Amino acid sequence: MAEQNTLPELKQNLIEYCKLTMGDQIIDLELDPAHYEAAYQRTLGVYRQRAQNAYEEAYIFMELIRDLNIYTLPQEVQSVRQIFRRTFGDSTGPFASNFDPFAQASINVYLMNFNVAGGLATYDFYSQYVELAGRMFGAYMNYTWNPVTKKLQLIRDPKGTGENVLLWVYQTKPEIQLLSDYQIQQWIRDYMVGACKMIIGEAREKFSTIAGPQGGGQLNGAAMKAEGQAMMDAKIEELKMYVDASQPLTWVIG
Repeated sequence: MAEQNTLPELKQNLIEYCKLTMGDQIIDLELDPAHYEAAYQRTLGVYRQRAQNAYEEAYIFMELIRDLNIYTLPQEVQSVRQIFRRTFGDSTGPFASNFDPFAQASINVYLMNFNVAGGLATYDFYSQYVELAGRMFGAYMNYTWNPVTKKLQLIRDPKGTGENVLLWVYQTKPEIQLLSDYQIQQWIRDYMVGACKMIIGEAREKFSTIAGPQGGGQLNGAAMKAEGQAMMDAKIEELKMYVDASQPLTWVIG
């Protein structure tokens, strides 16, 4: 099995692609490593801002601490959809859970031996009972989420330390995953080429002519900027057609 490239290797391959596409080794390019990094950051920023495929659904664990209701989540987390607990009420340990002998009996009698006694309807009634008890006695946590500060505030004070809850979140995909995804990497390459052309064009436009013995030469700053802007606009239009395998918008009512 081929070894996966590291993030620095993928970034260097991307920069080499941009250089060769713009004619490096044939002409001299005025860009420094800092300029390529700026173009790279702009490309990632635009893609994360506009593409659904820049994000992923994930589940992460968080340990509760007694009398602490504000927690800081990792920077890649963008939204928190739900918090799951293994128990309801007040938990005082990391392995606390609700064990009901009737639940185990239901599985044995009504599921394993459904052709002898009971049935799925009885087990469904019990599942609804557990859900209702959870809503009444604290199985579901209310919270507020700040996507800028990454602060998750629970609307309650945990009464024990060590309980692990499961967070259903949406987070940004790692850079190495974006650069390795064949459905995304070509979009990133082409947009970054356009961003690099914009930087070169901006520099060349400041000095439109170069003095010389035969009257000097004319720089193509305006043309480079126009080419770069046209490339970036075309890539934005491609995102509207979901060329990167992003999910289309669903129905919106109201």
